Amino acid sequence: MATTHKARKLPRDPGPAAWNSILADAPPRAQLNADITCDWLVIGGGFAGLSAARRLAQLRGGDKIVVVDATRIGHGPAGRNSGFMIDLPHELSSDHYTSSLDRDLWQIKLNRQAIDFAKEVAAEFALPEEAVDANGRINGAADDNGLKHNRDYARHLANLGEPFEELDGQQMKAITGSDFYATGLYMPGTVLLQPAQYIRGLADGLSGRVTIFENTPALEMTRQGSDWQVKTPQGTITTPKIILAVNGHAESFGFFQNRLMHVFTYASMTKAMTVDQVKRLGGRSRWGITPSDPMGSTVRRISGEGGDRIVVRNRWSFDPSMEVSEARIARYGRDQDKGFQRRFPMLNDLEMEYRWSGRLCLSYNSAPAFGEVDDGIIAACCQNGLGTAKGTLAGIAAAEMATKANSPLAEELLSAEAPQKLPPKLLSWIGANATIKWREFKGRAEL
Repeated sequence: MATTHKARKLPRDPGPAAWNSILADAPPRAQLNADITCDWLVIGGGFAGLSAARRLAQLRGGDKIVVVDATRIGHGPAGRNSGFMIDLPHELSSDHYTSSLDRDLWQIKLNRQAIDFAKEVAAEFALPEEAVDANGRINGAADDNGLKHNRDYARHLANLGEPFEELDGQQMKAITGSDFYATGLYMPGTVLLQPAQYIRGLADGLSGRVTIFENTPALEMTRQGSDWQVKTPQGTITTPKIILAVNGHAESFGFFQNRLMHVFTYASMTKAMTVDQVKRLGGRSRWGITPSDPMGSTVRRISGEGGDRIVVRNRWSFDPSMEVSEARIARYGRDQDKGFQRRFPMLNDLEMEYRWSGRLCLSYNSAPAFGEVDDGIIAACCQNGLGTAKGTLAGIAAAEMATKANSPLAEELLSAEAPQKLPPKLLSWIGANATIKWREFKGRAEL
């Protein structure tokens, strides 16, 4: 009997892809409507998928490489995240972002490889500065508890030999225009992405070397001899090798069952500021703040194509169904409004234009879902909430593993533990959401 992996559902991304919406409309790419063959098929056109495609093009430039995405490039999670490509420890499951020294040193090395890749893409394809902005990030603290978090983190960074700068309230105001932050911890190595602009630029740059089909979800994969036949709504793709770069959606195909945690975050983006509003706010035109407590609000000010805007992200939920309602986005959006008003009372006439939720995939033990899951299918999934960096790494490693290239990166990822099995679904749902609510309560000063 032929082996078949059939998708039980298709990805559903609630709310608009705001980062993509503020860019000029991109010309649509073709939807697959024929039966084709290729040497390499990448399923998923986000950070992992397009990084894999670029690496394949570097390693096997004469081969036929195809990417399919269920929606349009930039409309999925790449248009809905916060755009931080972080080099330093950033374990979302930790109260302080950190782990052991050895693990954190390992993560820093890998994360910087992803950042170098993004910078190479920006240079090769002449992307705008805002697409890949090496501006660093700030852990912002609003009270004594946040200050303690930052001091603990600073001590850990000192032990790692990493640079940082402690900022006082006046320095924070000079950067952000806001009196909200009592102190901050600046770390220079983070890159701030306009994530949809970066992904669209990467896809455009690959034209001629890689064929990309939009609005072409993979519905099922069936083994036929030495090849896989992948069914899409209006065509099929026959290929010997598949890179599955769909993050938590891998579970829909039957892989990593009951080992992936489907978590959603929620965010709002303002309308473009007027000249008067920009003047009232003051501060720098681009900056990014992560909360000293991981459950606080992430805040960014952006400028460039789409205007000067502010993004606020907070609130979390665990949803094994991989779906959330528009009503919840609206409800959590009120929390983003409150966080915005606390920080920027001088902008009480600036309204939100976009609200959305972003899909994350985590594992209980923070392990990636990486490696060969069936003959000829390599998974590059489960980015543990850090899709910009870890997705990039997984895509590169999957391409190198698939082509049997010498790949210390693939060896590193393969040496990690497998995603740990979760408790029964009801217990997981109760336990995860109770933990989220408790941690949000403790970090409420930074919401």
